Amino acid sequence: MSTHFENAYVIDVLSDDHPGIVAAVGNAIDALGGNIDSCSQTVVRGYFTLIMIASFPEPVDPGELSEQIHVAHPGGSDLQVLARPFTPTAPATAAPVERFVITASGPDKPGMLLHFSQYLAGKDINIVDLYGDRTGGEFVLISQVEIPRQWDIRQLQADLEQMGRETGFTVRLQHENIFVATNQLRLTSPAKDSE
Repeated sequence: MSTHFENAYVIDVLSDDHPGIVAAVGNAIDALGGNIDSCSQTVVRGYFTLIMIASFPEPVDPGELSEQIHVAHPGGSDLQVLARPFTPTAPATAAPVERFVITASGPDKPGMLLHFSQYLAGKDINIVDLYGDRTGGEFVLISQVEIPRQWDIRQLQADLEQMGRETGFTVRLQHENIFVATNQLRLTSPAKDSE
């Protein structure tokens, strides 16, 4: 991943959720002349979390960067901010991968996420995005994964379905492009019906 400026940092923010946190982080970065190169933010049960890569024309002390974010946020004391230098970690010789989406749903029980994540780790399958939530007695899990091309996708699907059957879960493995296309169709269909 390339950054806009040479001096790049990883910034991680955790807080109770409320309006203005992203704006405060953006203001702090802007005040230091920086650029937001990449970010991911979510809210889980009232807790806000944000991770981003920001780059600057000159080196910035990570402690000063954290302090600037606290100063930019009116209630800055409730933020937990961690900043550290960004170093690209992906090796140039990494095995080729393809992105897939795994969806699983079923009766909530302890150890479900552990069960699936251990299987994926054992196959060198990297989880790059993960969402899980419990509603009533049901647990829903959606994960975006990078699967090395050496694996037989049909066998992985069969393994995941078998694990699902053993635990009462419905599990599906789809290529990312198929997942996006089918979900876009679902999102646009009602609009077409109302024309």
